[in-house]
Amino acid sequence: MRSTLRQRLLTSTLLIGALGVASPAWAQAVDADTQENAVTTETDPDAGEGSEAIVVTGSRIQRRDLDSSSPLTVVQDEEFKLSGAVNVEQVINTLPQVVPGSTAFSNNPGGGVSTLNLRGLGSTRTLVLVNGRRYVSFDPQQIVDLNTIPQFLIDSVEVVTGGASAVYGSDALAGVVNFRLKTDLNGVEAGTSYAITERGDGARWNAHLAIGSDFADGRGNVTVFGDYYKRKPVFAGERLRSRVTQGDGATGLVPSGSAATDRGRFTVAPTAVVGVDPDGTGPLLAPTLVRGIGNYATAFGANFGIPGVSDVYDNPADSYNFAPTNYLQVPQERFLLGGYGSYEVSDAITAFAEVTYVNNRVANELAPTPITGTINVDINANAQYLSAADLATLRQIDANETAINAARAANGLAPLFGNTTILGTGPLNAALPGIVQLGVNRRIVETGSRNALDERNAFRVLAGVKGPLFSDFTYEAYYSYARTRNSQIQSGNVSRSAYNTAVANGTINIFGPNTLTPNAVDSISILAQNAEISLLQVASASVSGSLGNLGLGADNIGLAVGVERRSVQAQFIPDTALSSGDVVGFNAGDPTEGGYNVKEVFAELRVPIIADRPFFHRLEVTGAFRYSDYSLDAVGAVETYAGGMEWQPIRDITFRAQYARAVRAPNVGELFGGQFNNFPAATDPCSNRGSAASRTAALRALCIATGVPDSAVFSGGIQPNAQIEVLGGGNPFLEEETSDTYTAGVILRPSFIPRLNITADYFNIKIDGLVSALGGGFAGTLDLCYNVLQDVESIYCQAIINGADGPGGLPGRDPATGQIGGQFLPLISGANVGSLETEGLDVQVDYSLPLGFSVMGNEAGSKLNFFFLGTYTWDNIITPVVDQPDIFTDCAGRFGIANCGEPQSRYKWSTRLSLIDGPVTLSTRWRHLSATRDDDDSTDYVVERLGAKDYIDFSFSYDVSDQFTFAAGVNNAFDIKPKVIGSNAQQSNTYPNTFDVLGRDFFVSANFRF
Repeated sequence: MRSTLRQRLLTSTLLIGALGVASPAWAQAVDADTQENAVTTETDPDAGEGSEAIVVTGSRIQRRDLDSSSPLTVVQDEEFKLSGAVNVEQVINTLPQVVPGSTAFSNNPGGGVSTLNLRGLGSTRTLVLVNGRRYVSFDPQQIVDLNTIPQFLIDSVEVVTGGASAVYGSDALAGVVNFRLKTDLNGVEAGTSYAITERGDGARWNAHLAIGSDFADGRGNVTVFGDYYKRKPVFAGERLRSRVTQGDGATGLVPSGSAATDRGRFTVAPTAVVGVDPDGTGPLLAPTLVRGIGNYATAFGANFGIPGVSDVYDNPADSYNFAPTNYLQVPQERFLLGGYGSYEVSDAITAFAEVTYVNNRVANELAPTPITGTINVDINANAQYLSAADLATLRQIDANETAINAARAANGLAPLFGNTTILGTGPLNAALPGIVQLGVNRRIVETGSRNALDERNAFRVLAGVKGPLFSDFTYEAYYSYARTRNSQIQSGNVSRSAYNTAVANGTINIFGPNTLTPNAVDSISILAQNAEISLLQVASASVSGSLGNLGLGADNIGLAVGVERRSVQAQFIPDTALSSGDVVGFNAGDPTEGGYNVKEVFAELRVPIIADRPFFHRLEVTGAFRYSDYSLDAVGAVETYAGGMEWQPIRDITFRAQYARAVRAPNVGELFGGQFNNFPAATDPCSNRGSAASRTAALRALCIATGVPDSAVFSGGIQPNAQIEVLGGGNPFLEEETSDTYTAGVILRPSFIPRLNITADYFNIKIDGLVSALGGGFAGTLDLCYNVLQDVESIYCQAIINGADGPGGLPGRDPATGQIGGQFLPLISGANVGSLETEGLDVQVDYSLPLGFSVMGNEAGSKLNFFFLGTYTWDNIITPVVDQPDIFTDCAGRFGIANCGEPQSRYKWSTRLSLIDGPVTLSTRWRHLSATRDDDDSTDYVVERLGAKDYIDFSFSYDVSDQFTFAAGVNNAFDIKPKVIGSNAQQSNTYPNTFDVLGRDFFVSANFRF
């Protein structure tokens, strides 16, 4: 906790005070007389006529009131209709508690999925349930794709804050999101919807059909359903703000892009050091010999704007604009089929089953493949492509290389320019006359754009029994099997070995734009096909009921006990091209295969102590405990627990608090993931991208010690692009993450203002043993090595020195240029090294006001419904390495490529105000995101601050009859546009998962019931 008590109290006062002036609001779909914890209810056969047994998300204990000790937010199905949402993400990502994960606007990185990131703590730490049970995941990270949940069948969505592992098991560190589906359909329901932007693009169309019926004199019910959804793409080139890649210039944003151009860019280190140490005790002597000359030896090298003729590369004017061919909205096509049903076999046994199948196809498209790296080139074989001046320059460079190698040999040193570290150049050796070593950057536009088509087939079957047991105890037992297989086809990839060999031998011409023939393209192109398989099996049995009461007027004591066994397996199956590392275009990766199982026992207890007494209208405590035994040696047996309290001194006020300890076992990808290429955004302090003030003699010496040639330190050639290629991978020795959650809140239901409900809940979640990459990511590794520790023996510097293959293999930097990338890659694997902490306040208000008149002739009169849900986040602190506690980033109110990613506004709200008059509903929604600033204090970007955004949506629905409902509306009615960002943007010159990049958007829908 890094904010003062005074600041928190002031913030709380301002937040609650703001509620009085908030005007538009979110429609509260629950009845006006219900409390804030709107839940799905089911009849309890032993409760007596008119009673209900309620299962509140966050607990397995049935109860007869609507309160819980943990904060609970509910979104009813009406919100999906009024917002025109077809995919679940369209509503969930507007919740203030959520930081958008992958969405329809995630192209790079992409993956074709929609994920949920509660509290900004990561999608892997948010447990997603459907009907209170685990759902199907889509990859080795064991994350649920929201695209697989049938939106039109959703009855409500319930969000529980904080650790819930004692109730639901692993993964529930940030909280639980439970999607409750409708289970009582009788008849036929069919519907369709269509949405399109004001600019006439990005069309989305959906159609669904569900048929449900009771049978066997009402003892059974079965429902089958189908859903089809199609979303068309929008390219970044179709919006002015994303048409041209923007970068930071000296005085403002300038057109920018990639240094890997479609014309070819070639570099040569200008000098080289022989490196003599006569007695072995002193520093290296430094006889420096000239290597590079002419255009090739400048910071960014030679640029071939005209085929065969070089000039000096002008950065950023000559950079490649990769923006237009990237998707702004990715296309999607989804088929969803399923069914569920139940049958009362006897008074003691009710059997139930669920079946779901989803086929989901999503494409991601990027600009043509850029190839970078070092190649040994046969000058004579390539002479036909070069001007006389360029040929003479390269021959002089070759002579300089020969002289440098001769000088090194005379001092007993190996040659700098040989073929031992250059992939795919065959017998060519730069130590020989006529062979020159070049840094080559060429974008292969002749192959067309890179496209990855993900086709996921997911299915889940669940079968179980439930019923009364004895007294008022009930039982439930079920088994579920869920499997997802993703087939990915990648086009536009290039074989590095084939390319390097062809360039080196002069088989293909890359010295200029559009110089590759169709035959040349065919000789270097690769069509890659990869697969992912994810499997989850759950067997669970529980018993719940009451134990009598304490005799002080309170309800009966509730108890739930149970056992559960889960089995998780996952595979990533790359083809030969991808697993060999030979592919360039999409990230290469080794196979992944692994799994584990866990056996658990759990118990919950709810103890109502006293009721209907002075100062104790109601007082109760709750507790939960779970013992989990993992097959993973590094995790083993773990315990999770929770305790809570509710005190209602008078009917109008309830106080509640809870503490919870939760765990997350590392997932299959984190444990067993094969090595894979990644391109994180980072700043190499040894380049000219780092802060000028940091360029000290000590930093220079450290750069040289970690593999940067003396002459290249702080030059532009060290890091030509904002992204740096590194390797990632799994670690089978990872331990579990643990979290501690504290929540405390108040519920106000003033009797003198009927139908008004107000809740305010404080939350604090701290996660230790955080699984993250070394240093918290490659940017952190660079920072810890060069800026913080400045110790060449530290594990962070050694990761760069030793590279991916460890001692004796390839270093993490190209010894000729000092650049990281290509074949010279550090390995940044996972470790339990960091921590996360978030702290804030949630406020929810709902109010219904009868107006006493009706334009539509409704006898009950019309009414106004008001809903407000807001979150103020004091802290969202990332500590990459707990051994360095002074190095942290508070992402509350921040955005950026260094640490925080998506903008995390301190103050977010979503409100709706609806006028309901019989069959007609007119509604306005107001979504607010407060301002954020960049998370990298060491770098001055052109755009350091993103101002607040307010989005206003209007909608209209009309129940034409009991069988037909029509709805229409416009989202982002005032066409609020995102701010254009430069070098610190995530993609498309902004953060498209957070900010609206399509503009004003219209929708219509119709629903039929028979």
